[in-house]
Amino acid sequence: MYTQSRAANRIQLAGCALILSVVAPTGTAQGLVSSDLSRLRNVGSVAVSPDAHRVAYTVVMRDRPGRPYGQLWIMDLATQKSIRVGGEKDSGGGPLWSPDGKWLAFQGSQGDKHGLFMSRPDGSDITFLAPLHDTNSPLPGTGKDVTWSPDDKELAFISSTPGAEAVEASGDPMVITRYLYKPDAGEGMTRFNDNQRLHIFVVDVSSKQIRQLTQGNTDEHSIDWSPDGKELLFVSNREPNQDEFFNYDIFALRVADNGIRRLTATESNEYDPLWSPDGKRIIYRGTRRGLTDRETTMEDTHVWLMNSDGSDRREIGAFLDDRQGAPQWSPDGSAVYFSVQERGSIHLVRLPISGGKPEYVVKDVGTVAGWSVGKDGTLAFGFASPRDMSELYLKAGNAAPRKLTDLNAQLLSGKQIAEVESFTFVSNDNKFEVEAFLTKPLGMTATSKHPLIVNIHGGPHGQNGPSFNFKNQVYAARGWATLNVNYRGSSGYGQKFADAVFGDQDGNEGQDVLYGVSAAVRRYLWIDRERMGIEGVSYGGQLTDWLITQTNEFKAAVPIAGIANLVSYNYMTYYNQYEEMEFGQFLHQGNLMDVAWERSALKHVAAAHTPTMLMHGENDNDVPIAEAEQFFIALKDVGTEAVFVRYPREGHGLSETGHVTDSTDRCIAWYEKHFPKPGAEGVTNVQP
Repeated sequence: MYTQSRAANRIQLAGCALILSVVAPTGTAQGLVSSDLSRLRNVGSVAVSPDAHRVAYTVVMRDRPGRPYGQLWIMDLATQKSIRVGGEKDSGGGPLWSPDGKWLAFQGSQGDKHGLFMSRPDGSDITFLAPLHDTNSPLPGTGKDVTWSPDDKELAFISSTPGAEAVEASGDPMVITRYLYKPDAGEGMTRFNDNQRLHIFVVDVSSKQIRQLTQGNTDEHSIDWSPDGKELLFVSNREPNQDEFFNYDIFALRVADNGIRRLTATESNEYDPLWSPDGKRIIYRGTRRGLTDRETTMEDTHVWLMNSDGSDRREIGAFLDDRQGAPQWSPDGSAVYFSVQERGSIHLVRLPISGGKPEYVVKDVGTVAGWSVGKDGTLAFGFASPRDMSELYLKAGNAAPRKLTDLNAQLLSGKQIAEVESFTFVSNDNKFEVEAFLTKPLGMTATSKHPLIVNIHGGPHGQNGPSFNFKNQVYAARGWATLNVNYRGSSGYGQKFADAVFGDQDGNEGQDVLYGVSAAVRRYLWIDRERMGIEGVSYGGQLTDWLITQTNEFKAAVPIAGIANLVSYNYMTYYNQYEEMEFGQFLHQGNLMDVAWERSALKHVAAAHTPTMLMHGENDNDVPIAEAEQFFIALKDVGTEAVFVRYPREGHGLSETGHVTDSTDRCIAWYEKHFPKPGAEGVTNVQP
């Protein structure tokens, strides 16, 4: 499954990709190896100063034990020289300039202090403002955690306090009353919700005095301060059964007396609200349907607009039939900027609120990451191309973007980066044109043959694309190709395509993967049909489990964090509405329990003969590790070779750099062990 997490630096880099002896010759090609991951850096969040003279940006680092972390930098655009905010061992992220540009607020750790800080535009005079307390509670899709008052005197921020269930749920014995008693997908350290509740606080930047504006047994987040300084927008689920029905609405809080007015009341969801520069309108991201899942939504989120009193709500992003990200206003309030997923890439568009067609501001092949628009329209953004991780770019007016950073220049110097090629094919039921991305191996010759690894993305409502993919590149350096299929259900191809997996898990979307393999081996004759492997994370792990019960064409499999039993998963995962959204009803209604069991790989395990190495995070609360435990024992019972790798301190997927590197090495070794040696090949029937 796919999840949106509160923690900005939580990076899911699960996967297999990299080293060891190679079947096909690689010539003199020098590509990436698994250990290079610790040297890779990329740009995260980005913020242009109000005068457009500076850009604050986060660099994500992987050079320490544990998970990636961010460091905050400020670039002077006149000289293109950057300074780090804080010392080498400090961390920072979420930069936010004060309206007058004299201060930069950020979150992180400086010395022995952790929380909310501010510094001067040159990174000096770092001041600690307030501690920040987070929660591991499942609260996906949250927006801004910090917002400045328009007079630059105060900062509103989100922090947590214990909820009503905290004491009993942490006692001996633990007493569980909440439906959502488990933590979110990425937390990875525990198995239980900490029952902290997010609330709004304000700190006076001069006196450092803090006051709490909201309280109670609900969560408030995604805040924005009104231009007149009187109100704070926030998002909250005020359902009486908020754990069981995911339903964000938008509210406004009067700063003077903490009075609250409700702006939306829908059965759908609203996210990321922002005031217009004149305070008369509010832009936000939203859905329409009667059920939005907490963890991964089938429905594409679109950009919406309403008046500041909540009237005249209208979907302005309907021009683009694809998944849209959090919007930002243009400086004059005449248009909004937002990202959009399209055919494996993520572009940035500008849409006039008065009507008209969207303008593509960044439409290069790749992925737009963090981005920010200055008061003069200057755009700074992170962008991951097919040849590098996210770097910082600047675009002024109609000029072409300028690349401002080259974080991986030393590492990538002299390294070859494999080409990524897309192709389409007709689905098994002739309803869809499905797209796949093939990363070609390095060291190809006119007569060489090369193994193929099928790597399936999670979601199912996610996408693969041409952007730099570390594990694919490491495979390429080994002389192996990688195939990523954007099967039905994937985002980036319109709502009809995303909906096509409804009621059909482990069905035609699995056939899309097999049809993609069939097309690949018949169009690219250098692919070695006798040396194919399959892997995937989350829903990709689920499909890996499923497909090895349906075909024997793969010589080895590596399902990571996959569902093997849809029934047990439904009652053990940390959230509740996923299968209800995917199938249209609860499992206990009608005969859906029988359908879910029929579509579970575990039911068909007797047909699974592919050597399988299962990988799972020990504290995965999204797809509990019991899914891998069941499938491992079942494979052993069948007599199929199986290995089970459990990673401590991990949630859904793998985050720690050392774990990602280890999993990559193990995957390579697993495939090499089971790929036939030269002269020992048979004839594999590669057929959907």
